[in-house]
Amino acid sequence: MPRVKIPRKSTAIDMTAMCDVAFLLLTFFILTAKPKVEDPVPVDTPGSASQVLLPESDIATLTIGGKGKVFFGIEGFEVRKQLLLRMGEKYKIGFTPKELDRYAVTPSIGVPMAQVKQFINMEGDQRKEFKAPGIPTDSVSNELFNWIHEARIVTKNISGKELRITIKGDSKEEYPTIQRIIAILQKQEVNKFSLITSLRGK
Repeated sequence: MPRVKIPRKSTAIDMTAMCDVAFLLLTFFILTAKPKVEDPVPVDTPGSASQVLLPESDIATLTIGGKGKVFFGIEGFEVRKQLLLRMGEKYKIGFTPKELDRYAVTPSIGVPMAQVKQFINMEGDQRKEFKAPGIPTDSVSNELFNWIHEARIVTKNISGKELRITIKGDSKEEYPTIQRIIAILQKQEVNKFSLITSLRGK
């Protein structure tokens, strides 16, 4: 008895839909990815079990490390430009549109106001080699107070929200340094701020 021949079916699968989904996901991740910003000084943050994520706007970060050096960073290009303009007016320093644009893409700053122009005009390699002294926080020239104060005003004017302050301190930093920064915040009635920590392994 002759065998019945079963017609072979093609094993090819149409991958078009899967490729479309893959490219859509890839495009989404590329457009929404945010590059990690390098810290101005090496900071080994203390560990904690908290998993609260930081917001992406209306936030300023005070990075403390390198034996008492303080660096100030704030999110938002327009916020940075307006902030530098206000700081320039306060310290009688004029900034060109090009310098404002350069500062707008600078994640943090850690020099006295007298050196800000020089720092902004440095190229990438020069900035990496430059040993920033940190923003003055002493009672004679408390420039950090003014950076925070002006940043709060600019954020309120632009977004209508209160600026959220975060402190990213090295775990080996001495307590008096952190205490001095907290005192500067409390002097302008900022009693609520966040501490950036590393997630402790369970």
